[in-house]
Amino acid sequence: MTERFAILSGSTFEEQIGYARAVVDGDRVHVSGTTGFDYATMTISDDVVEQAGQCLRNIEAALSEAGCSFADVVRVRYLLPDREDFEPCWPTLRDRFGGVRPAATMLVCGLADPRMKIEIEVDARRPAAPAAVEADDVAPDTAPAAES
Repeated sequence: MTERFAILSGSTFEEQIGYARAVVDGDRVHVSGTTGFDYATMTISDDVVEQAGQCLRNIEAALSEAGCSFADVVRVRYLLPDREDFEPCWPTLRDRFGGVRPAATMLVCGLADPRMKIEIEVDARRPAAPAAVEADDVAPDTAPAAES
């Protein structure tokens, strides 16, 4: 049976709306649209670049709890109410995704709260757990025997 579990961040929105920050389903990790709220204080910056950085920290926490990192992200979606806010975020986004190069989409749309300037959603694939090594699979010590 496929392992499936939810990851909660403590956001009040998760409880109010009825969703999880992320869902792990086997080797797949689906991280919900994540905004720039600092969930510890439920505050949000007015600056879109700072919000993008906080989005990524929130996503990183969910990925980590799922046993993943940004290196495992295969898909990213950026949602912004104002298309002009996207380009200023590029350096911040490139820092996390530039070496990974996931499939990506940017959409211009309204967000749930007018303070939100960016929302980011990712899908990742969990790395395979290393196989257990059987005693018979271990190579014998091949170092030459010491002379007596």
